[in-house]
Amino acid sequence: DWWEVEALYDLCFAPGRTALSSYRLRDGTDPVADLSRVARDADGTLAGAIRFWPVTIDDLPALLLGPVAVHPTHQGEGLGRFLIESALDRAHGWERAMLVGDAPYYGKFGFSKLHGVRMPPPTNPERVLGRALASGAWDDVTGDVTRWQES
Repeated sequence: DWWEVEALYDLCFAPGRTALSSYRLRDGTDPVADLSRVARDADGTLAGAIRFWPVTIDDLPALLLGPVAVHPTHQGEGLGRFLIESALDRAHGWERAMLVGDAPYYGKFGFSKLHGVRMPPPTNPERVLGRALASGAWDDVTGDVTRWQES
């Protein structure tokens, strides 16, 4: 589904999306396969997609959510909510998730502004959001978000 998903992301996001700093964290890293999903309509056409990527903050693992996209013909049907919630429900073994996005939208899923967690520039720090998947997972976590390094 890789190229089909990339075409959906191209449709849903601004040109130059791959120049964003979050893409530098994804370079050379595979998405988390059991959390990255596609949704298809009754005809088998791609309706939505979500990907998660492993990252590190001060040697602590985290999930980087994104991108998540819903085809314009399926927006408003709750598909984005379904993709996000179902993936986070399956994120067993992960303690924290983060993203760069709009707080009013992602706040509905339990994400809030992370203080002291820095994405590579030129990311707006107000848009760096996190959700604890285990109690206290973001407590006292500060530092730079860096690419995942297999151990």
